[in-house]
Amino acid sequence: MKLLSKYNRVNLITTIIVMLITGIIYYQAISWILTGQKDKNLVVEETEIFDYVKLNGHLPQTFESNDQQITFTPAAPGSVKREFINTEYFERWNKENGHKKHRNRAAGRYESGRGLVSSVTAGGNYYKILIIESKVETEDLIRLIFLITIGVILLLLLVLLITNRLILNRLWQPFYAIMSELRLFNVADTQEIAKVDTSIDEFKELNNAVVDMASRAKLDYKDLKVFTENASHELLTPIAVINSKLDTLIQTENFSDRQSKLLNDLYSAVSRLNRLNQSLLLLVKIENKLLHNREQVNLREMVEEMLMQFEEIFNGKGLNLTHTLDDKEIYASRYLVEILLSNLISNAIRHNNIGGQVSITLTNKSFIIKNTCDDEPLQDKKIFTRFHKSSNSEGSGLGLTISRQICENFGASLEYVFQQHFHVFIVTFN
Repeated sequence: MKLLSKYNRVNLITTIIVMLITGIIYYQAISWILTGQKDKNLVVEETEIFDYVKLNGHLPQTFESNDQQITFTPAAPGSVKREFINTEYFERWNKENGHKKHRNRAAGRYESGRGLVSSVTAGGNYYKILIIESKVETEDLIRLIFLITIGVILLLLLVLLITNRLILNRLWQPFYAIMSELRLFNVADTQEIAKVDTSIDEFKELNNAVVDMASRAKLDYKDLKVFTENASHELLTPIAVINSKLDTLIQTENFSDRQSKLLNDLYSAVSRLNRLNQSLLLLVKIENKLLHNREQVNLREMVEEMLMQFEEIFNGKGLNLTHTLDDKEIYASRYLVEILLSNLISNAIRHNNIGGQVSITLTNKSFIIKNTCDDEPLQDKKIFTRFHKSSNSEGSGLGLTISRQICENFGASLEYVFQQHFHVFIVTFN
């Protein structure tokens, strides 16, 4: 979840909870105020009754208005307790309130009301007074205020949400710009990470840290690359001299069996050192994109030529070769494609059983080569790393690394899978 979404969600939930609590408090406060006002009206009516009885010595005539009802009921002296009550107000149908008579409610309807129970003594008799006023208008007013409040709250939430989205999106633009630069960062690229123009101190510090880190990484990579290039280049001459001297020594002298074995071991070691040095040089050139001679390459023809070159080796190991080749052209370096095919086919031969199988399939989308084996599945996460090889391998440990780099060089991908005693390498063309 993005930080903006997380912030908006937390902010929205918090705001809704706070608004609900304050809305309830607001509703109760208004209800309490209006009920108090209604009670004051009831007290005024009660006072008017007391004044009338005191002046005239008898009860006033009962009457009923649209929003008030007063009744007097004889009661035992001292039996009535003065109190305010929530009760029901019976509204009668009449022409003034605009209601029509209902066949099931011929007289009227009940609605909520506020009442005052009191008592008075008139003409020597004790009476219970019940004054009731309708609360419909009060409740309508409360409902209206509550709806207006809810509407204002929803409007505020909407404005808050839109404002947050717009402002936060704008504020976080420098961060997204830095992330975009990091995604495009390539340690072998000579272009530096651009400075992000921002007035926010935190993003300035982040940008400066990223730029400094990238500069140090490029500098370290450049030093390492120069060291590798120089070391590999400087090794070429002494290795060639050693090879030449060994060839001369082997051809001109008679040696004992032990001496011959030692010389052969020495010759093999120098040959491996030579292959390793050449592989490192090639890897450096590929990674630094120093091979630019690209052209349209007919992959089917190159595979057929390569299989002819390896024919004797296939026959020598008794391998059964099957292949299905469709026409496929790619835009790449012919030199690198030859190395790629040579590495994959060599691996299929080297890590195969005597009399085993090799299957090659070339389509418009992929090049698949698989070979039988008795080994366990290879570690697909490690086989493409440098100097990783099986214990019985005589290679340099760079072949598959170079092969993957070549594939990436012309926009393809190289993957490994294990399928029922078959090592399968798949080159997928993009």
